[in-house]
Amino acid sequence: MLVRLYNENPNPRDVRKVVDVLREGGVIVYPTDTVYGLGCDITNQKAVEKVARFKGIQVEKNNFSFICSDFSHLSDYTKPIPNNIFKLIRKNLPGPFTFILNANNNVPRYFKGKKKTVGIRIPDNNIIREIVSELGNPILSSSVHDDDEILEYTTDPELIHEKFAELADIVIDGGFGELIPSTIIDCTSDEPILVRQGKGELEY
Repeated sequence: MLVRLYNENPNPRDVRKVVDVLREGGVIVYPTDTVYGLGCDITNQKAVEKVARFKGIQVEKNNFSFICSDFSHLSDYTKPIPNNIFKLIRKNLPGPFTFILNANNNVPRYFKGKKKTVGIRIPDNNIIREIVSELGNPILSSSVHDDDEILEYTTDPELIHEKFAELADIVIDGGFGELIPSTIIDCTSDEPILVRQGKGELEY
């Protein structure tokens, strides 16, 4: 199903329709402030495993991150964050950044494996933030972008819908996506470390 939502004012009824699908274990493709994402409710293990199988990876060895609606989710899923790191995150989110933080015990065990970290995103995109807010907990974030693919297939929602028709229950058309992914910052130690430069310049 292809659902059109507008970033300036996402239709609440359509947002609830997407959330209902997520609560039933569905998989969605959604817009962010960078590339389109593929995800599901992080609390639904079967849905998470479905996404992992599609990506050809094991859940516990993944680099999935969580899409959050606001800063309240940080304390829900991470260990206490040092003040300097928290100030950095507050200054740059919402925005095109993924912050890797130390995970606490609320992160579902099937994500952890030997890892004790979690990537957190709060995109500057009202559509996905409204969906997560209505759902009440983060959703899984995995990019639909693939360097080997024809560019249009990762930016045009209608073509994304064709490609992911068998996997995704809903593809959200939020307009054309981008090709540059988020910038990744490792914040698991005292000083932040740039892991990948993507869209956005970090402000200190």
